Formats: sequence, C-alpha cells, structure tokens
Amino acid sequence: MSRRRISEAAALVGVSDDTVRRRVAPGHLMASADGSHPTMVDGQDLAAFLRERVAVEQSRSSARNRLNGIVTEVRVDGLMAQVEVAAGGFRVVSLMSREAAEELEPRPGVLATAVGKATMVLIERTASSR
Repeated sequence: MSRRRISEAAALVGVSDDTVRRRVAPGHLMASADGSHPTMVDGQDLAAFLRERVAVEQSRSSARNRLNGIVTEVRVDGLMAQVEVAAGGFRVVSLMSREAAEELEPRPGVLATAVGKATMVLIERTASSR
C-alpha cells in the first residue's frame, strides 16, 4: 500500500499542508495516524480524490493536458520566441514563432495555460515510491 505524509500529498496536489488537513478532518480525504508516526494519506484514496476534483476546462480543443500557471520569462530572438510558464511547481517552456508570440502578447506576470498534445508520454517511477 502506498501512503504519503500530509506534506507529500500537499506537494502532489499543489496546495498547502493545511489545505490537505482541512480535507482530512471532515472525511473528504482518508488518513491515518497512530500517535508514534505522522499522519499518512492513502495513495489510492489520494488518487481517487484528485480524479473526482480535477476540473478540465471545456474548450474547443482535443488537447486534454492543460497546466494553468503564470508567465515567468519571455525571450524573443529573430524569428523565434521562448515563453516560460510556472505551473503548479513545474517549469513549462514553449518555443513558438515570433509572430505567434506577438499575437499572444505573453509578459511576466500574465496568467497562461500550457497545453500539451503528444502521441507519447513517458512515466517514470520515482525512487521514493519503490
């Protein structure tokens, strides 16, 4: 059974520890503690909690991988532009034409959604989950 500390669950969800504790208290998220160990959230329950609460924006796009964030850096050089977005603790970088960047007008501090569309996604298992 996969179990995560409150702080690990919070980092995975992208919220504060207190937010996770507020979900545990009324029973929205199951957790266990025995006094000698920290409170642990069941991994399967955490996954079910996330599945139920992940809001997928309705759009006219077939892309389903959407990361909401904030633009942190924009570099324009010649015909190309590089736009960096911080989204839930992740750094997402997009390369686009200068024309596309001028039309989009990204600037640091502007809210943006990074949309990923790929035919292949690699999943690696982290050392802490083995």
